[in-house]
Amino acid sequence: MQNIYFLGAGGIGMSALVRYFLSQGYTVGGYDRVETPLTKKLCEEGATIHYEDGEQHIPACFKDKAETLVVYTPAIPATHEEFNYFRREGFEMKKRAEVLGIITRQMKGLCCAGTHGKTTTSAMTAHLLHSSHVKCNAFLGGITKNYGTNYLIAPESPYVVIEADEFDRSFHHLRPYATLITSADADHLDIYGTEEAYLESFSHYTSLVQPDGAVVVHKGLKFQERLQEGVRRYEYSRHEGDFHAENIRIGGGRIIFDLVSPIENVKDIELGVPVSINIDNGIGACALAQLAGLTAEEIREAMKTYGGVDRRFDFKIKNDRCVLLSDYAHHPEEIRQSILSIREVFAGRKISGIFQPHLFTRTRDFYKEFAEALSLLDEVWLTEIYPARELPIEGVTSQLIFDHLRADMKKSLCQKQDLPEIVKAEAMDVLVVLGAGDVEDYMKEFQAILEHKQ
Repeated sequence: MQNIYFLGAGGIGMSALVRYFLSQGYTVGGYDRVETPLTKKLCEEGATIHYEDGEQHIPACFKDKAETLVVYTPAIPATHEEFNYFRREGFEMKKRAEVLGIITRQMKGLCCAGTHGKTTTSAMTAHLLHSSHVKCNAFLGGITKNYGTNYLIAPESPYVVIEADEFDRSFHHLRPYATLITSADADHLDIYGTEEAYLESFSHYTSLVQPDGAVVVHKGLKFQERLQEGVRRYEYSRHEGDFHAENIRIGGGRIIFDLVSPIENVKDIELGVPVSINIDNGIGACALAQLAGLTAEEIREAMKTYGGVDRRFDFKIKNDRCVLLSDYAHHPEEIRQSILSIREVFAGRKISGIFQPHLFTRTRDFYKEFAEALSLLDEVWLTEIYPARELPIEGVTSQLIFDHLRADMKKSLCQKQDLPEIVKAEAMDVLVVLGAGDVEDYMKEFQAILEHKQ
């Protein structure tokens, strides 16, 4: 195979594979629905990407069945013309997760899984390793601030850090050397049907860890009693477990803690992104880093320089007059943890939120939980649901969440195009924009408005 063709090339997970195959010297091309800054960057790096579905748009070299592998995302609809062309003509086709699975069989995979926290923790782990003598390759679910990319390459390293995605049971294709599981709050019930099936999927995933590897699980997860036997097992959390923190110091915009570890204790770890949820994420990343052989000094230095990931506690403005940040949180528990962390860092200030629900099915399944989490804000604006891959479901709108919000809070339903005028008109102190949809497209405009008001 000399040619790799991607259906959904601009997806955050797919684009890392695009970069991998470009670095390996393959001819790489593909389709995506819309042109974005990321797809433009991929084209600058050597990929050929187009944005209109149709067999006639596929470059001739990618129609050579003997020399072309087609990689596709589960989000590609069954009606997609190019997808059906490749299937009808008998091309070799693999899901993104299958390709990552092949890579984990060839290298030592350090895989981060969980309903939430996996992007930050995998990016932290990658930064720790890449900054050390160990080095690493990495396929991440977000653009790292340190490197400006979601893909890291280090041919001399046996390690690859991978964000392990449970959607569509994708992580069942992986064969990790070691895995971290941050959380297991029911999600993707359109795929799994029940919480029981969701938890069982995580249990099966742990059985795929290599015999000489390890499973590191956040303490208190519901499926822990189902963990497979015969592999090293560790627990971690902020205050207890095999890996945990002591002597936590929060103040002055800094968070510092001591790591207690069965491998080696590490004093005075300072978080480069000082939000309280990153204490848990940092402990998990340190655990994987120690399993890969990092020293205490390497961990201490790298954690302090970790810059974060786009759209994960991503500060755009941060001063005494105004704070603006973006957070990809799109599950009720993620939102709850995000708001609680913001309240801890900005105690005593008014916390406002804009939330764009992501998926009709997720809104249908968790609208009460969304309302409970968002009620931790002082005020909130709810936009229409971002559909992503889904068609509308009758009776499922943002109104479901709105009707269950705390009665005494300031709240409003709005269209996303009205948000800039709302931000302009309202007195904002700390504003967090929550969600995994396209509300992020307004962040530059929000930033300009709030900076002008200062």
